[in-house]
Amino acid sequence: MATPGSDLSSLRIDRSARQLPQKRRSRSRIVIWTIIVLLLIAIGLAVKRWLDPGVEVQLATATLTSPSQANAVLTASGYVVARRKAAVASKGTGTLIYLAVEEGDRVKKGQVIARLDDSDVMATLRRTRENLRVAEADLEDAQKHYQRMQAVIGKRAVSQADYDSAEARYKRMVSTIEAAKYAIREAEVAVENTRIIAPFDGTVLKKNADVGEIVAPLAGAASSKAAVVTIADMSSLEVDADVSEANIPRVAAEQNCEITLDAYPQQRYPGYVSNIVPTADRAKATVMVKIKFKQYDQRVLPEMGAKVTFLTQGTSADATTVKPLLTVPAGAVTERDGRSVVFQIKEDRAVEVPVTMGRRLGNAIEITSGLKEGDRLISKADDRLKNGTKVSLSQK
Repeated sequence: MATPGSDLSSLRIDRSARQLPQKRRSRSRIVIWTIIVLLLIAIGLAVKRWLDPGVEVQLATATLTSPSQANAVLTASGYVVARRKAAVASKGTGTLIYLAVEEGDRVKKGQVIARLDDSDVMATLRRTRENLRVAEADLEDAQKHYQRMQAVIGKRAVSQADYDSAEARYKRMVSTIEAAKYAIREAEVAVENTRIIAPFDGTVLKKNADVGEIVAPLAGAASSKAAVVTIADMSSLEVDADVSEANIPRVAAEQNCEITLDAYPQQRYPGYVSNIVPTADRAKATVMVKIKFKQYDQRVLPEMGAKVTFLTQGTSADATTVKPLLTVPAGAVTERDGRSVVFQIKEDRAVEVPVTMGRRLGNAIEITSGLKEGDRLISKADDRLKNGTKVSLSQK
Protein backbone atom coordinates (compact mmCIF):
# COMPACT_ATOMS: atom_id res chain seq x y z
CA MET A 1 0.00 0.00 0.00
CA ALA A 2 1.43 3.30 -0.96
CA THR A 3 2.35 5.55 1.84
CA PRO A 4 1.76 9.28 1.76
CA GLY A 5 4.57 11.07 0.11
CA SER A 6 5.74 8.07 -2.10
CA ASP A 7 6.87 8.82 -5.64
CA LEU A 8 5.03 6.34 -7.92
CA SER A 9 6.39 7.82 -11.11
CA SER A 10 9.64 5.94 -10.68
CA LEU A 11 7.95 2.58 -10.99
CA ARG A 12 8.45 0.82 -14.45
CA ILE A 13 7.83 -2.69 -15.88
CA ASP A 14 11.11 -4.34 -17.13
CA ARG A 15 10.22 -6.11 -20.47
CA SER A 16 13.82 -6.82 -21.68
CA ALA A 17 14.00 -10.18 -19.89
CA ARG A 18 10.89 -11.41 -21.73
CA GLN A 19 11.99 -10.16 -25.21
CA LEU A 20 15.28 -12.10 -25.23
CA PRO A 21 13.72 -15.64 -25.25
CA GLN A 22 11.25 -14.51 -27.91
CA LYS A 23 14.10 -13.46 -30.26
CA ARG A 24 15.83 -16.77 -29.75
CA ARG A 25 12.64 -18.65 -30.54
CA SER A 26 12.17 -16.64 -33.72
CA ARG A 27 15.67 -17.51 -34.96
CA SER A 28 15.09 -21.22 -34.20
CA ARG A 29 11.88 -21.16 -36.19
CA ILE A 30 13.70 -19.63 -39.17
CA VAL A 31 16.39 -22.34 -39.07
CA ILE A 32 13.81 -25.10 -38.78
CA TRP A 33 11.73 -23.77 -41.66
CA THR A 34 14.87 -23.37 -43.77
CA ILE A 35 15.78 -27.02 -43.16
CA ILE A 36 12.22 -28.09 -43.95
CA VAL A 37 12.24 -26.14 -47.20
CA LEU A 38 15.59 -27.63 -48.23
CA LEU A 39 14.33 -31.13 -47.44
CA LEU A 40 11.22 -30.54 -49.49
CA ILE A 41 13.31 -29.30 -52.39
CA ALA A 42 15.58 -32.37 -52.17
CA ILE A 43 12.58 -34.68 -51.98
CA GLY A 44 11.02 -32.92 -54.94
CA LEU A 45 14.17 -33.29 -57.00
CA ALA A 46 14.41 -36.96 -56.06
CA VAL A 47 10.78 -37.55 -56.99
CA LYS A 48 11.28 -35.72 -60.24
CA ARG A 49 14.36 -37.79 -60.96
CA TRP A 50 12.47 -40.97 -60.16
CA LEU A 51 9.49 -39.96 -62.25
CA ASP A 52 11.72 -38.80 -65.12
CA PRO A 53 14.52 -41.41 -65.55
CA GLY A 54 15.55 -39.97 -68.90
CA VAL A 55 15.85 -41.57 -72.32
CA GLU A 56 16.06 -45.34 -72.06
CA VAL A 57 19.06 -46.69 -73.99
CA GLN A 58 21.06 -49.85 -74.51
CA LEU A 59 24.83 -50.17 -74.64
CA ALA A 60 27.13 -51.71 -77.24
CA THR A 61 30.87 -52.30 -77.34
CA ALA A 62 33.43 -51.22 -79.90
CA THR A 63 34.96 -54.50 -81.09
CA LEU A 64 37.52 -55.71 -83.59
CA THR A 65 35.78 -57.32 -86.55
CA SER A 66 37.22 -59.22 -89.47
CA PRO A 67 36.11 -57.90 -92.87
CA SER A 68 35.11 -61.44 -93.79
CA GLN A 69 32.41 -61.36 -91.12
CA ALA A 70 30.40 -59.11 -93.38
CA ASN A 71 30.01 -62.21 -95.57
CA ALA A 72 29.16 -64.53 -92.69
CA VAL A 73 26.12 -66.76 -93.08
CA LEU A 74 26.46 -68.75 -89.87
CA THR A 75 28.55 -68.98 -86.71
CA ALA A 76 29.09 -72.16 -84.68
CA SER A 77 31.16 -73.21 -81.68
CA GLY A 78 33.43 -76.21 -81.40
CA TYR A 79 36.78 -77.56 -80.27
CA VAL A 80 40.16 -78.12 -81.86
CA VAL A 81 40.91 -81.83 -82.23
CA ALA A 82 43.68 -83.89 -83.76
CA ARG A 83 42.55 -86.20 -86.53
CA ARG A 84 45.45 -88.54 -85.77
CA LYS A 85 45.55 -89.22 -82.06
CA ALA A 86 46.46 -92.40 -80.21
CA ALA A 87 46.58 -93.66 -76.66
CA VAL A 88 49.72 -95.80 -76.95
CA ALA A 89 49.56 -98.96 -74.85
CA SER A 90 51.53 -102.17 -74.43
CA LYS A 91 50.52 -105.50 -75.91
CA GLY A 92 52.03 -107.27 -72.92
CA THR A 93 51.60 -107.09 -69.17
CA GLY A 94 54.42 -106.08 -66.87
CA THR A 95 56.12 -103.45 -64.76
CA LEU A 96 57.12 -100.23 -66.50
CA ILE A 97 60.89 -99.90 -66.08
CA TYR A 98 61.74 -97.21 -68.63
CA LEU A 99 59.89 -94.12 -69.89
CA ALA A 100 61.71 -91.87 -72.35
CA VAL A 101 59.26 -88.99 -72.87
CA GLU A 102 57.40 -86.23 -71.04
CA GLU A 103 54.42 -84.08 -72.02
CA GLY A 104 55.27 -81.88 -74.98
CA ASP A 105 58.08 -84.10 -76.31
CA ARG A 106 58.07 -84.87 -80.02
CA VAL A 107 58.43 -88.47 -81.10
CA LYS A 108 59.20 -90.16 -84.40
CA LYS A 109 57.47 -93.18 -85.88
CA GLY A 110 59.14 -96.37 -84.57
CA GLN A 111 60.81 -94.63 -81.63
CA VAL A 112 60.88 -96.62 -78.36
CA ILE A 113 58.78 -94.61 -75.92
CA ALA A 114 58.88 -97.02 -72.98
CA ARG A 115 59.88 -100.54 -71.94
CA LEU A 116 58.38 -103.12 -69.61
CA ASP A 117 60.27 -105.62 -67.48
CA ASP A 118 61.29 -108.33 -69.99
CA SER A 119 63.29 -110.70 -67.80
CA ASP A 120 60.75 -113.54 -68.12
CA VAL A 121 60.25 -113.28 -71.89
CA MET A 122 64.00 -112.95 -72.46
CA ALA A 123 64.51 -116.18 -70.52
CA THR A 124 61.91 -117.85 -72.72
CA LEU A 125 63.67 -116.55 -75.83
CA ARG A 126 67.02 -117.94 -74.67
CA ARG A 127 65.45 -121.33 -73.94
CA THR A 128 63.85 -121.55 -77.39
CA ARG A 129 67.17 -120.70 -79.04
CA GLU A 130 68.90 -123.48 -77.08
CA ASN A 131 66.14 -125.87 -78.08
CA LEU A 132 66.79 -124.96 -81.71
CA ARG A 133 70.49 -125.72 -81.36
CA VAL A 134 69.74 -129.11 -79.83
CA ALA A 135 67.24 -129.87 -82.59
CA GLU A 136 69.75 -128.86 -85.25
CA ALA A 137 72.31 -131.29 -83.80
CA ASP A 138 69.74 -134.10 -83.78
CA LEU A 139 68.76 -133.20 -87.32
CA GLU A 140 72.35 -133.49 -88.49
CA ASP A 141 72.64 -136.94 -86.92
CA ALA A 142 69.28 -138.07 -88.32
CA GLN A 143 70.17 -136.77 -91.77
CA LYS A 144 73.49 -138.68 -91.86
CA HIS A 145 71.84 -141.87 -90.68
CA TYR A 146 69.09 -141.51 -93.25
CA GLN A 147 71.66 -140.90 -96.03
CA ARG A 148 73.53 -144.07 -95.05
CA MET A 149 70.30 -146.01 -95.17
CA GLN A 150 69.57 -144.66 -98.63
CA ALA A 151 72.99 -145.83 -99.84
CA VAL A 152 72.51 -149.45 -98.78
CA ILE A 153 68.78 -150.04 -99.06
CA GLY A 154 69.17 -150.95 -102.73
CA LYS A 155 71.72 -153.64 -101.85
CA ARG A 156 69.34 -155.11 -99.32
CA ALA A 157 71.97 -154.60 -96.60
CA VAL A 158 69.31 -153.22 -94.20
CA SER A 159 65.72 -154.09 -93.70
CA GLN A 160 62.90 -151.96 -95.02
CA ALA A 161 61.77 -151.32 -91.44
CA ASP A 162 65.12 -149.82 -90.45
CA TYR A 163 65.10 -147.64 -93.54
CA ASP A 164 61.56 -146.41 -92.85
CA SER A 165 62.52 -145.64 -89.23
CA ALA A 166 65.54 -143.59 -90.31
CA GLU A 167 63.43 -141.71 -92.84
CA ALA A 168 60.71 -140.96 -90.27
CA ARG A 169 63.28 -139.77 -87.73
CA TYR A 170 64.82 -137.45 -90.26
CA LYS A 171 61.46 -135.93 -91.25
CA ARG A 172 60.49 -135.60 -87.61
CA MET A 173 63.63 -133.65 -86.87
CA VAL A 174 63.00 -131.37 -89.84
CA SER A 175 59.57 -130.60 -88.38
CA THR A 176 61.13 -130.13 -84.95
CA ILE A 177 63.47 -127.53 -86.41
CA GLU A 178 60.54 -125.62 -87.93
CA ALA A 179 58.65 -125.74 -84.63
CA ALA A 180 61.72 -124.46 -82.79
CA LYS A 181 61.99 -121.55 -85.21
CA TYR A 182 58.32 -120.69 -84.67
CA ALA A 183 58.89 -120.84 -80.93
CA ILE A 184 61.82 -118.43 -81.26
CA ARG A 185 59.71 -116.05 -83.32
CA GLU A 186 56.95 -116.24 -80.73
CA ALA A 187 59.40 -115.44 -77.96
CA GLU A 188 60.83 -112.55 -79.99
CA VAL A 189 57.32 -111.13 -80.43
CA ALA A 190 56.79 -111.38 -76.67
CA VAL A 191 59.99 -109.39 -76.17
CA GLU A 192 58.86 -106.81 -78.76
CA ASN A 193 55.58 -106.48 -76.90
CA THR A 194 57.48 -105.16 -73.90
CA ARG A 195 58.67 -102.27 -76.08
CA ILE A 196 56.15 -99.44 -76.52
CA ILE A 197 56.68 -97.85 -79.94
CA ALA A 198 55.42 -94.56 -81.39
CA PRO A 199 52.96 -95.42 -84.19
CA PHE A 200 53.50 -92.12 -86.04
CA ASP A 201 55.30 -88.80 -85.82
CA GLY A 202 53.61 -86.72 -83.15
CA THR A 203 53.71 -84.85 -79.86
CA VAL A 204 53.13 -86.32 -76.42
CA LEU A 205 49.95 -84.80 -74.99
CA LYS A 206 49.64 -86.79 -71.78
CA LYS A 207 51.71 -89.20 -69.72
CA ASN A 208 49.37 -91.79 -68.21
CA ALA A 209 51.82 -94.04 -66.34
CA ASP A 210 55.09 -93.73 -64.44
CA VAL A 211 58.06 -96.03 -63.93
CA GLY A 212 57.22 -98.76 -61.43
CA GLU A 213 53.53 -99.06 -62.31
CA ILE A 214 51.93 -102.19 -63.73
CA VAL A 215 50.91 -101.86 -67.38
CA ALA A 216 48.34 -104.18 -68.95
CA PRO A 217 46.69 -104.14 -72.39
CA LEU A 218 43.17 -103.91 -70.98
CA ALA A 219 43.99 -102.53 -67.51
CA GLY A 220 41.88 -105.18 -65.84
CA ALA A 221 43.18 -104.48 -62.34
CA ALA A 222 42.43 -101.28 -60.48
CA SER A 223 46.14 -100.62 -59.98
CA SER A 224 47.18 -101.23 -63.58
CA LYS A 225 47.32 -98.76 -66.46
CA ALA A 226 46.43 -99.38 -70.09
CA ALA A 227 47.74 -96.44 -72.11
CA VAL A 228 51.23 -95.27 -71.20
CA VAL A 229 51.13 -92.01 -73.19
CA THR A 230 48.73 -90.18 -75.48
CA ILE A 231 50.23 -88.69 -78.62
CA ALA A 232 48.77 -86.61 -81.43
CA ASP A 233 49.89 -85.58 -84.87
CA MET A 234 49.91 -81.79 -84.56
CA SER A 235 49.85 -81.43 -88.34
CA SER A 236 46.37 -82.98 -88.46
CA LEU A 237 44.52 -80.43 -86.30
CA GLU A 238 40.97 -79.49 -87.25
CA VAL A 239 37.84 -78.10 -85.60
CA ASP A 240 34.76 -80.15 -84.76
CA ALA A 241 31.77 -77.79 -84.65
CA ASP A 242 28.14 -78.56 -83.81
CA VAL A 243 25.72 -76.95 -86.25
CA SER A 244 22.00 -76.83 -85.56
CA GLU A 245 19.87 -79.04 -87.79
CA ALA A 246 17.93 -75.96 -88.88
CA ASN A 247 21.14 -74.28 -90.11
CA ILE A 248 22.83 -77.25 -91.76
CA PRO A 249 21.48 -76.28 -95.24
CA ARG A 250 23.75 -73.21 -95.04
CA VAL A 251 26.85 -75.41 -94.83
CA ALA A 252 28.46 -77.09 -97.84
CA ALA A 253 31.61 -79.08 -98.51
CA GLU A 254 34.72 -76.99 -99.28
CA GLN A 255 32.96 -73.86 -97.96
CA ASN A 256 35.45 -71.24 -96.74
CA CYS A 257 35.43 -70.46 -93.03
CA GLU A 258 37.14 -68.26 -90.49
CA ILE A 259 38.31 -69.85 -87.25
CA THR A 260 38.80 -67.87 -84.03
CA LEU A 261 40.20 -69.43 -80.86
CA ASP A 262 38.75 -68.44 -77.51
CA ALA A 263 42.32 -68.16 -76.20
CA TYR A 264 43.38 -65.71 -78.95
CA PRO A 265 40.26 -63.82 -80.07
CA GLN A 266 42.30 -61.32 -82.11
CA GLN A 267 43.89 -64.00 -84.28
CA ARG A 268 41.90 -65.46 -87.16
CA TYR A 269 42.76 -68.58 -89.12
CA PRO A 270 41.45 -69.49 -92.58
CA GLY A 271 39.79 -72.86 -92.98
CA TYR A 272 37.26 -74.83 -95.01
CA VAL A 273 34.60 -77.46 -94.46
CA SER A 274 36.28 -80.83 -94.93
CA ASN A 275 33.42 -83.11 -93.91
CA ILE A 276 29.80 -83.03 -92.78
CA VAL A 277 29.26 -86.09 -90.60
CA PRO A 278 26.22 -87.92 -92.04
CA THR A 279 24.35 -88.29 -88.75
CA ALA A 280 22.72 -86.04 -86.19
CA ASP A 281 22.93 -85.87 -82.41
CA ARG A 282 19.41 -86.64 -81.22
CA ALA A 283 19.92 -85.07 -77.78
CA LYS A 284 21.33 -81.76 -79.06
CA ALA A 285 19.60 -81.65 -82.48
CA THR A 286 22.94 -80.81 -84.10
CA VAL A 287 25.13 -82.15 -86.89
CA MET A 288 28.91 -82.31 -86.51
CA VAL A 289 30.88 -80.42 -89.14
CA LYS A 290 34.65 -80.84 -89.47
CA ILE A 291 36.64 -77.77 -90.49
CA LYS A 292 40.26 -78.03 -91.59
CA PHE A 293 42.81 -75.28 -91.06
CA LYS A 294 44.39 -73.90 -94.19
CA GLN A 295 47.19 -72.54 -92.05
CA TYR A 296 47.87 -72.20 -88.33
CA ASP A 297 50.71 -71.73 -85.86
CA GLN A 298 52.04 -73.38 -82.72
CA ARG A 299 49.54 -71.58 -80.52
CA VAL A 300 46.76 -73.82 -81.80
CA LEU A 301 46.43 -76.77 -79.39
CA PRO A 302 44.04 -79.72 -79.16
CA GLU A 303 40.89 -79.25 -77.05
CA MET A 304 40.96 -75.44 -77.37
CA GLY A 305 37.56 -73.80 -77.73
CA ALA A 306 36.92 -72.29 -81.15
CA LYS A 307 34.31 -70.30 -83.03
CA VAL A 308 33.79 -70.92 -86.73
CA THR A 309 32.31 -68.33 -89.08
CA PHE A 310 30.96 -69.90 -92.26
CA LEU A 311 31.32 -67.52 -95.22
CA THR A 312 29.08 -67.11 -98.22
CA GLN A 313 29.87 -69.21 -101.25
CA GLY A 314 32.53 -67.61 -103.41
CA THR A 315 34.10 -65.57 -100.60
CA SER A 316 37.88 -65.68 -100.89
CA ALA A 317 39.76 -67.26 -98.02
CA ASP A 318 42.28 -64.41 -98.28
CA ALA A 319 39.74 -62.15 -96.56
CA THR A 320 40.28 -64.03 -93.32
CA THR A 321 43.91 -62.94 -93.17
CA VAL A 322 43.13 -59.19 -93.37
CA LYS A 323 43.79 -57.22 -90.18
CA PRO A 324 40.60 -56.88 -88.06
CA LEU A 325 38.86 -53.50 -88.02
CA LEU A 326 37.37 -51.58 -85.08
CA THR A 327 33.60 -51.53 -85.57
CA VAL A 328 30.42 -50.39 -83.82
CA PRO A 329 26.75 -51.03 -84.64
CA ALA A 330 25.61 -48.91 -87.58
CA GLY A 331 22.80 -47.40 -85.50
CA ALA A 332 25.27 -46.05 -82.94
CA VAL A 333 26.64 -43.43 -85.35
CA THR A 334 24.66 -40.29 -86.17
CA GLU A 335 25.18 -36.78 -87.52
CA ARG A 336 25.32 -33.74 -85.21
CA ASP A 337 26.30 -30.30 -86.58
CA GLY A 338 27.83 -31.88 -89.67
CA ARG A 339 29.96 -34.28 -87.64
CA SER A 340 29.76 -38.04 -87.20
CA VAL A 341 29.35 -38.76 -83.52
CA VAL A 342 28.53 -41.57 -81.10
CA PHE A 343 27.20 -41.18 -77.58
CA GLN A 344 28.79 -42.50 -74.43
CA ILE A 345 27.34 -42.31 -70.91
CA LYS A 346 28.97 -40.29 -68.13
CA GLU A 347 27.11 -39.72 -64.86
CA ASP A 348 23.71 -40.62 -66.36
CA ARG A 349 24.21 -38.15 -69.20
CA ALA A 350 24.79 -38.71 -72.91
CA VAL A 351 28.10 -37.31 -74.08
CA GLU A 352 28.93 -36.73 -77.76
CA VAL A 353 32.13 -38.31 -79.01
CA PRO A 354 33.24 -37.28 -82.54
CA VAL A 355 34.41 -40.23 -84.65
CA THR A 356 35.74 -40.88 -88.14
CA MET A 357 33.97 -43.60 -90.08
CA GLY A 358 35.41 -46.11 -92.51
CA ARG A 359 33.64 -48.70 -94.59
CA ARG A 360 30.42 -50.47 -93.75
CA LEU A 361 30.59 -54.16 -92.80
CA GLY A 362 27.09 -55.60 -92.81
CA ASN A 363 25.29 -54.18 -89.77
CA ALA A 364 28.47 -52.57 -88.45
CA ILE A 365 30.53 -49.51 -89.36
CA GLU A 366 34.30 -49.22 -89.19
CA ILE A 367 35.63 -46.53 -86.83
CA THR A 368 39.06 -45.25 -87.80
CA SER A 369 39.46 -42.71 -84.98
CA GLY A 370 37.69 -41.51 -81.85
CA LEU A 371 37.21 -44.86 -80.12
CA LYS A 372 39.28 -47.80 -79.00
CA GLU A 373 38.49 -51.48 -78.56
CA GLY A 374 36.28 -52.15 -75.56
CA ASP A 375 34.74 -48.68 -75.34
CA ARG A 376 31.07 -48.75 -74.32
CA LEU A 377 28.60 -46.58 -76.20
CA ILE A 378 24.87 -46.19 -76.79
CA SER A 379 23.86 -48.73 -79.41
CA LYS A 380 21.17 -46.60 -81.09
CA ALA A 381 21.61 -42.85 -81.40
CA ASP A 382 18.16 -41.41 -82.23
CA ASP A 383 16.93 -37.81 -82.41
CA ARG A 384 16.11 -37.69 -78.68
CA LEU A 385 19.79 -37.84 -77.76
CA LYS A 386 21.67 -34.60 -77.40
CA ASN A 387 24.88 -33.75 -75.63
CA GLY A 388 23.94 -33.81 -71.94
CA THR A 389 20.61 -35.63 -72.36
CA LYS A 390 19.65 -37.62 -69.27
CA VAL A 391 19.63 -41.35 -70.02
CA SER A 392 18.96 -44.61 -68.23
CA LEU A 393 19.95 -48.15 -69.13
CA SER A 394 17.25 -50.41 -70.48
CA GLN A 395 16.52 -53.49 -68.43
CA LYS A 396 15.71 -55.56 -71.52
